[in-house]
Amino acid sequence: MCGIVGQAVYLGVADSGALHRALDAIVHRGPDDGGLQIVGTTSADVQVILGNRRLAILDLSPMGHQPMHDPTTGNWIVYNGEVFNFGEIRRELETLDVHFESHTDTEVILKSYAVWGESCIERFRGMFAFALWDAIRQRLFLCRDRLGIKPLYYYNTARQILFSSEVRSLLATGLVPRRLNVSSLADYLTFGSAYDPDTLIEDVHSLPAGSYLMWERGRVRRAQYWQPTTAAKKLSLGATARDLQPQMHHLLREAVALRLISDVPVGVFLSGGIDSSAIVSLIAETGQQVSTFSIVFREQSWSEAQYSSAVARHFRTDHHEVVLSSEDFRQALPDALRALDQPSIDGVNTYVVSREVRRKGLKVALSGLGSDEIFAGYNGFRRIPQLQHILRRIQLAPPPVRRFAAQVFGRLAAGNDASAKLSALIQSNGGGDLAYFVSRMLFLPAQRDQLLYPRTVVDYTARLESFSPASDDFDPVNRISCLELCNYMRNTLLRDADCMSMAHGLEVRVPFLDHNLVDFVTAVPGHLKLDRSTPKPLLVNALQAPLPRDVVYRPKSGFNLPFAIWMRGPMCTDIESEFEGWPSGPLADYLNVSAVQQVWANFLRGKTSWSRPWALFVLSRWVKQNLE
Repeated sequence: MCGIVGQAVYLGVADSGALHRALDAIVHRGPDDGGLQIVGTTSADVQVILGNRRLAILDLSPMGHQPMHDPTTGNWIVYNGEVFNFGEIRRELETLDVHFESHTDTEVILKSYAVWGESCIERFRGMFAFALWDAIRQRLFLCRDRLGIKPLYYYNTARQILFSSEVRSLLATGLVPRRLNVSSLADYLTFGSAYDPDTLIEDVHSLPAGSYLMWERGRVRRAQYWQPTTAAKKLSLGATARDLQPQMHHLLREAVALRLISDVPVGVFLSGGIDSSAIVSLIAETGQQVSTFSIVFREQSWSEAQYSSAVARHFRTDHHEVVLSSEDFRQALPDALRALDQPSIDGVNTYVVSREVRRKGLKVALSGLGSDEIFAGYNGFRRIPQLQHILRRIQLAPPPVRRFAAQVFGRLAAGNDASAKLSALIQSNGGGDLAYFVSRMLFLPAQRDQLLYPRTVVDYTARLESFSPASDDFDPVNRISCLELCNYMRNTLLRDADCMSMAHGLEVRVPFLDHNLVDFVTAVPGHLKLDRSTPKPLLVNALQAPLPRDVVYRPKSGFNLPFAIWMRGPMCTDIESEFEGWPSGPLADYLNVSAVQQVWANFLRGKTSWSRPWALFVLSRWVKQNLE
């Protein structure tokens, strides 16, 4: 696990000073080692620099130093992530008389490319982003893993490309203009995060998940090698949930076992929900002792300590509880906000638990992230198909009836987000995936347009269509699964998990996003994923070591902090001062100050949820730190 940077220039001069600044900006991602290499090229008109910061997880010796060179081919690589099946690939390469100097997966990628070229990525099972300089073809190969677990950003002009694991690292070069991207600003207000392939910085792009990019003498070619909508082979519609259990268990156990491969100790984030508890259950099957970590709150109504401690006792883990008070959070908040690579309404909880895990001396932790998305764990898997059915009926009604229905729900909307969203859907055409996107919206289109000055409003119908992955015959449940994987999970959960954990030099592994498991589960007919008596039945019933009943049948809740309580209490003064002195910098050119301040006033009066003023507060702090 690392952070990477690089620059390739055609008919120009590479800037090693800029790359040193970029590397210094991501030292937190790799505190164990670092290196910057000016790569020798055979073309006088091409210059390349590669850089890496290393968090040593596999082969802790100096043989894992990067940038890494292949003397046989002349190729170079910088790499961030883990290819968990590297041992299997290495053994195959050794049968082809390929020689290895280290025991790293980095070298396995380098040698795999030498043998199989760009198609080598189809063999990799893991989370990764890497840049490889092909010395023979004189081209740069950038690649990102299938699900987008590891980030990779780039800035491309006619004659150069800059890339890094973080947006802020690219800004640190001094070569990227610090200009706000208006479309991404609208995305942020709509969903609480910027959406790939754009970022909050104009002309800085995220390499899409499951994609690679080839740069050659200033020319760029990008291709997608995997997506969840086409990767899965459909299972027989006659299969029952019981029929699928043996293979489901095998894939789950294998995904977890692969992610225990490490030359340093491994821990688990344990919330006490089904997902993280399932990981602990699967680890128990291997006989490996593991440390578990949970955040607990002094506010008892928010604390999940009874569930996480029950799982820890049941499976006899080395359990650690991190007690988080409002004052603890307030003191940690400035550092947590500085750790955000892009603004987000989520992620601060991951920052806190990652900090405590790292303080215990661990470098690796497993997370249950991704389970809700593939096993239909959110309420929306039931609600959205029902809503789509209702909307189709409403669309058949005469326009006056539709307007009347929209007005009724609109009048209810002042204190009810669900009514506001239903009103917005009725007024729209309600087609395609709109019901899903509206369910995930932070500010609805009308609310967002009140915040943005009119000249900055973008055509959002076309933009939402670009976020809908192409698919053929997915049923409603699996369609939502695909939308979740490609939107909320990728642009919020995974991005925040990466930057907030790597801020402490901690690697977070996500077994439920093993692509073999994802391919299999997304091929299972949607009706087998829903059961009124058991939540996430495919997952729960596939476990050989059953979970405590209280954990399985507890009310569904996400891993949240008591923001509303804290924002009206000890954090109120800090947040209010941000709204009262709304910045005169870049945001003042795009956001209506009175509308922004009204959001905070509405929260204090109980007319809107905490997430809306929190999103604006985080945005303001991020812009101050990165654009002013």
